[in-house]
Amino acid sequence: MTNHLDAWIQTYPDFPKPGILFYDIAPIIEHPIRLKTTCQLLVDAITPWAPEVLVGIDSRGFLFATPVALQMELGVVMVRKKGKLPGAVREASYALEYGEATLAVQTDRQLAGKRVVLIDDLLATGGTLAATESLLHEVGADVVGTVVLIELTGLKGRDVLNAPVKSLQRYDF
Repeated sequence: MTNHLDAWIQTYPDFPKPGILFYDIAPIIEHPIRLKTTCQLLVDAITPWAPEVLVGIDSRGFLFATPVALQMELGVVMVRKKGKLPGAVREASYALEYGEATLAVQTDRQLAGKRVVLIDDLLATGGTLAATESLLHEVGADVVGTVVLIELTGLKGRDVLNAPVKSLQRYDF
């Protein structure tokens, strides 16, 4: 599923470190028509999965999960970076293409037995989304799909995920 968002995505070579090409979604979120169009594309991608709640992944996943959830009349649960959530949390550490990170979800979110869809901006190696899937399974959620704005297909991130993946824009990286 590619919707030619390329004209709205800016790239920065060697960020955050040499050898990494950063795909910036700022041109999408700063322009209301682009943002509305992108959110509608996400709604269209998610609707067939019939989720009960959306999960936005820290931090750019939040930018899209909330307006999409409002349009779909759903709630949003946040998966955040370590140390950003109060109360009891479950954590999972994972490798990024340029380092390591830890994600957390609050254990008292009402996810047990619910159909959830993950939303993030980028699928590269799949580490972030795989860690999120793992966390959600630990709290009893049923991850029925993942949708991302950008997928770097050459890194084969979808191969490490259990749920189906839809991407709005793909790059052969």
